[in-house]
Amino acid sequence: MFAVGAMIAATAAAPAALADTPREILTAAAFQAPDKKKALALIGQAINASDRILAARPGDREATLQRGVAIGYRAKLTRSRTDARTSLEIFQRLAAQNPRNPEAQMVIAGWHLDAIDQLGGLMARTMVGARADAGEAALSRAVSLGGDRAFYLGLAAMMHIRKDPADVAQARRWAEAAASASAPTPLDAQMKRAAAAILPSLRANDGKAAARLARKLLPFGKLAD
Repeated sequence: MFAVGAMIAATAAAPAALADTPREILTAAAFQAPDKKKALALIGQAINASDRILAARPGDREATLQRGVAIGYRAKLTRSRTDARTSLEIFQRLAAQNPRNPEAQMVIAGWHLDAIDQLGGLMARTMVGARADAGEAALSRAVSLGGDRAFYLGLAAMMHIRKDPADVAQARRWAEAAASASAPTPLDAQMKRAAAAILPSLRANDGKAAARLARKLLPFGKLAD
């Protein structure tokens, strides 16, 4: 569980060694780490890097966001309730400060929907307070606020079909839009490719196949135990 981080294309081991910003470190953790131990080590580095930035620039939005994502990633890998709640509090504060920030809405959506996917709806609600309706609402807000970019549309398509493989129509609408949306950053380009990857299954009305692939394309989807 509990957070959706920045998705920048990661193609080889070398970038992980060179990464120095919290966002880059977390990208390496989510997509390049070969096992949980390495992923947790990178997450720890990202938290330390965020803390250094915040010590020099208290209130820095990017460092605050990435610190929240890192703590959420750690919660996902360790199943820590404390970390899960801490990360959500960070995301909610960011959303309150700027309600029209689509990235803040997207990490809130990811927090709820990742927890539900990992733990199941009842357990996720009981353990950490994750709710499907809150996740879907935040997901829709993120798309509404940032839907001219492939990142928000592609990520929404994957998280939605993962949650509800029977609702192919909505996931397909978002994936189709992502495939033709603008991709001004590597992050958008990655999600555009991901949307294109699940589209054949969505077009064939095979939500289960699309959901299986979406899980592999989301953070830690290929992580070995």
